[in-house]
Amino acid sequence: MYDEDYKKRYVFGADYGTSEFKYGPITQGERPLTVESRGYFPERSVISQIMGVDREVVVGKDVTLFLESGAELATRLVYPMREGIIMKDDARAWKVVRELTRYALEEFKPKGWGFNGFYVVAALSAVAPRYMYEKFFEIFESMAKEAGLVRSATIIPQPLAVAIAHKKTSCVVVESGHGNTQFAPISRAPIRGAVIALNRGGSDANAIMAEILKDAGYGDLAAEETLVRKVKENLGLLPADLDSAISFAKNNPEAVRAVYAVPGTRLKIDLAENSWARFLVGEYVFNPNHEIFQSYFKRGMPRPRDTKVGDVVFYGMLDMAEAITTAVEKCPVELQPLLYSQILLSGGNFSWNVPERLKGICVDSATKIKRMMSGKGIENVNVIMASEPQYSVWRGCIVYGYAVPASYSWSWEKMEGWMNF
Repeated sequence: MYDEDYKKRYVFGADYGTSEFKYGPITQGERPLTVESRGYFPERSVISQIMGVDREVVVGKDVTLFLESGAELATRLVYPMREGIIMKDDARAWKVVRELTRYALEEFKPKGWGFNGFYVVAALSAVAPRYMYEKFFEIFESMAKEAGLVRSATIIPQPLAVAIAHKKTSCVVVESGHGNTQFAPISRAPIRGAVIALNRGGSDANAIMAEILKDAGYGDLAAEETLVRKVKENLGLLPADLDSAISFAKNNPEAVRAVYAVPGTRLKIDLAENSWARFLVGEYVFNPNHEIFQSYFKRGMPRPRDTKVGDVVFYGMLDMAEAITTAVEKCPVELQPLLYSQILLSGGNFSWNVPERLKGICVDSATKIKRMMSGKGIENVNVIMASEPQYSVWRGCIVYGYAVPASYSWSWEKMEGWMNF
C-alpha cells in the first residue's frame, strides 16, 4: 500500500555532480547541503586503529582531517564522477559513491518511530549508461536493507531535473559542471539521440588557472586542486570578446588587478602583471579554439580531446555555440525555432562574476552564449540563466519526487518511476 503523504514528507534529492554532491530532503527548503564529490583512502595503520579512526574511505567534511602529504593526494584522493560517468569496474569510485550516499542519508535520518526510509531521487549525467542506473539501484537497495534509509528510489537525467525545476517543457538545457557539459534538447523528455556532451567543464577552467598561477610565481600551489578552484572562482573572468578584453587589460593593468586572500591563512595571491590572463579562464570553457591557447598546449597543458566512454563521444574542442546548434539540428526542423527560443543554462560552471568596473568588458554566461550564437548566424535566440544554477538539478529532483505517484513503479523501458525496496 502506498502512502502519498508519507512520500511527500520524505522526498530526498541527490545530485551526483562531478565536483560537488548536493543532497537533502524536501524539508531543506531552497538549498541543499553540499560536500565535495570525493573520497579519501587513508593509509591503514596501527595508530589509526588505536585512535579509533580506522576507515577504508573517508567522505564529506571529514576528508580534510585525514589528508596526508601532498604526494599522497594523487593516489589516495578519488573523484568518482570525473566525466559524469563511473566505469563499471572502478571499485574505488563506487565505494566513494556508496559512502557519500550513506553519509547524506544518515545526516537527515529522523529519530523516533514512523520513518521507513526516504524516497530518493538521484540525478545523473544525461549520458550515464544503463549499468550506472543498475549500480545505483544496488546501492539504494543495500541502504534499504542494511539501515532502513531508503524506501524507494528513482533516477533522472540532470538536464531533465533542470527543466522540471523551471517548468520548461520544450527547451535546450545546457548543464555545465566540473567534468563535462551536457547539451540536452528537451520536448517533455530529453531527446536522447540529440544530446551532445563536451569533454570540458570547470576542471578545464581549473587547468588553465593552474597554468596562470605558475606564470605568476605560484607553481607550488598549482597542484592543490581545491585551492586552484577557489582562485578560479574569485579571480576568473568571462570576456565579451577576448581580444578586446586583453587589449583593455594591457592598457589598464590596475583596472583588472585583483588579489585573493585565502581564508584562514596568511596567503595572498596577486597575479600582478599577469592579471590580463584572468580573461582566459572563462573564455577557455566557452571556446578553447582561440590562438592564444596554443602556447599553453605547446608547453604541456592537455588539450581537450574527443573521448569515447562506452557509446558516448565527449567532444573536446567544440565551442559551446556550435555544440548547441549541433544538438538542436538533430531535432525535427519544426521544433528547432522553439528550442532556440528557450536555452536554459545551469551548473556552477556558468557562475561568472561581472565586476562593476569591468561591465561591458566582462559579461555573464547568458550574454556570452547569445553573442556566440549570433556569430553563428542564429539571431532569434533567448538564453536565460537558471535561478541559482548550482542548485537547479537538486530542486528538480525534489519537484519530480513530490509529483510522481508512489504507486508508479520503475520501468526500464521508459526509464522512469519508483524502484521499491
